This record gives sequence, structure tokens and C-alpha cells, in this order.
Amino acid sequence: MIKRFFSLFFVILLALVLLPLVTDIKPLDKLGATAEKYANDGAKELGAANLVTSVVVTYRGLDTLGEVTVLFITTAGIGFLLRKRKNTTNKKRRASEILKSGTSFLLPLIILFGVYIFTHGHLTPGGGFQGGVVIASAIVLLLLADTSMQPNHNILNWLESLSGAFYIILGILGIVLAGGFLDNRFLPLGEFGRIFSAGAIPVIYSLIGLKVGAELVGILSKLGREE
Repeated sequence: MIKRFFSLFFVILLALVLLPLVTDIKPLDKLGATAEKYANDGAKELGAANLVTSVVVTYRGLDTLGEVTVLFITTAGIGFLLRKRKNTTNKKRRASEILKSGTSFLLPLIILFGVYIFTHGHLTPGGGFQGGVVIASAIVLLLLADTSMQPNHNILNWLESLSGAFYIILGILGIVLAGGFLDNRFLPLGEFGRIFSAGAIPVIYSLIGLKVGAELVGILSKLGREE
């Protein structure tokens, strides 16, 4: 009885705290100065049909660099904490035939879908982070279907490192050859709405997709190995 009373009390207290956030919100009748600049000039300046991509990759490219850095630090921390210890034996379970058959059919489709997401991020909703996660899910599905298989962490480390290095290089090229860090206009903008458009944005998103995919596969494989 006392437990239910305290639970109800905290629910009511939380509702009272959050109520002003709902009742006092006033809908905006116009965009702010920065948002209006992005909305009006984003497509014309950067050549990307997806305005969100223009903001995330170019206008606020340093924020994206911070997100990539946080993911890298997380991966490094998990790799350190879950590093393989000597004299340890891992029991492998056998995957079902349904999982194996489903994986053989779905694996190429999932990878293709992930590549599509980060190569078309400048045209449609999506991008490097989402595409990288989809590709990582395909590799994890493969590891579940074949429990004797383990990804080559040396290849994953090289892929993650090179993707991150080239990402920084593209950012510096934006400073030297265009208007700022990750400015995509040091490459031709191309024809608006086409796959080869928006300057360096497709290349940047491809690097982010590879980097995110490699990092997530490394994290999940280490977690699975520890279990």
C-alpha cells in the first residue's frame, strides 16, 4: 500500500513539473533568423534537396564532428573495458536453420539498403549515421547466424580510422578551398536533385556511414563475445 502511494505521489509530482512545459508552449508564427536563412538559401547555396542534410553536414558541421568524436570515444572505451582476457573460453550456441536461411536472403538487401541511405542522404531523409546503423545491423545478423564467425577487428579499426581521417581532410579542404569547415562547395554542386550533386556532401555522408558502421560492429561484436 505504501509503495503504491509513493508511486502515485511521484507520478503526480512529475506531472506537475511537466505541465507548464505543455501549457506555456506558444506556437511560433515565423522562423528565427538563422532558421529562415537555412530554409531560404540552403538548397541554392549547397545544392542539397534535403535541407536537414545541409544543416547537419555543412552549416553545423562542427556539431557533426562532435557527434562522430563522441561515438569514437565510446567505441574506444568499450574496447578497453571488454578487451579479451587470456585463458578465457567462450561457449558458442548453434544458430537455427531459419536464422541461417533468412540471413542468406536478407544480408545483401540490408547492406544495399544501408548504402542507399547514406549515398542518398542529400536527396531524401537519411544519411551517414542511419546508413551506418543499417549496415551494422546486417553484420550483426550475420554473426548471429554463424556464431563461429568473428569480424576482423584490425580491418574494422583501419576502416574506422581512415574514414575519420578523410572526414577531417574534407573538412579542412572546405576551409582552404571554400567558405568554412566541411563546406561542400569545393566540389561542383552538379544538377540539383541528382545523385551526383550537392558537392562533397555525398562523399562526407559515405565516410560517416562507413565510420559509424565499423564502430557499431566493433562494439556489438565485443559485447557478444563477452556474453
